[in-house]
Parts: sequence; C-alpha cells; structure tokens
Amino acid sequence: MAITLTPAAANRIRSYQADSPGTLGLRFGVRKSGCTGFAYVIDMASEAGPGDHVFESAGVKVFVDAASLPQVDGTEIDFASQGLNQQFVFRNPNVEDACGCGESFSTKA
Repeated sequence: MAITLTPAAANRIRSYQADSPGTLGLRFGVRKSGCTGFAYVIDMASEAGPGDHVFESAGVKVFVDAASLPQVDGTEIDFASQGLNQQFVFRNPNVEDACGCGESFSTKA
C-alpha cells in the first residue's frame, strides 16, 4: 500500500516547504497517546531516517518510520478548511476505534 495526499494536502505541504528551505517533504507517523492508543504526528522532514519508508504522492515525498507504518499504511491525508479552522484530515483504513475527543485511535495492526 502507500500513503497518499489529496491535492489540498499536497499544496499545503508545498507551502510549508517553501517556508522551510532544505526540507525534503512530510514526516508522518504515530506516537503512543490518549486513551485509545495512538495519535498522529506530522512534521517537515529534513532528512531520511534509517528504516524510513518514502512514498511520493502528488509530487510530495512522505517519510514514514518503520514502527509507524503498520498503523498508517494506506492512509489518505487531506487538508480541510472550514471557517477559521484548518487542519489535516486522516482517512486511515486501519483505524478500529477512536477516542471520543478525537485525540487518539487504535488500529487493527
């Protein structure tokens, strides 16, 4: 499978890259958090880490560490604007359960 970006997400990431010269793309993964298990972590990638899986979608590279890949493989990342709110939205086919507050999730993996 892979990590994919919608055009809106790719455009947003490109704008972050323009503001941060030297970045290679998006770093995407998870960390243990909340009552359900995992929370998404996104940042700009300045280098590839050992064991990173690199996906390219809409001309943008997405770096995922090996430990996070089972939880996020197949995820589509979107960027949504609603009124004054703007955020990345994750459509992850591996999510089995999510916290009521939306902070954390658990996966089938």
